[in-house]
Amino acid sequence: MRPTWRKPAGVLAILLYIMLWAGAVVSQADRIARLPWPLQALVYAVAGIVWIAPLKPLLRWMELGRWRA
Repeated sequence: MRPTWRKPAGVLAILLYIMLWAGAVVSQADRIARLPWPLQALVYAVAGIVWIAPLKPLLRWMELGRWRA
C-alpha cells in the first residue's frame, strides 16, 4: 500500500481544530468565571466532550477517503 496525504493533512486539521476550540472556550473564561462553580464545572465538562463529535467524519475521511459511510 502506498501512503496517502490524507493522514498528515487530517492530523494538521485536528490540531488546528483543537486550537480553535480551546481558544473559543478560553475567550469565554471571564463569563464562565461569573457562574456558580457547579455550572462552571458543567460548562467545562460539556466543552471538553462536545469537541469530539465533529471529528468522526474527519477521521473517517482520513482512513477511507470519503466523508460519509
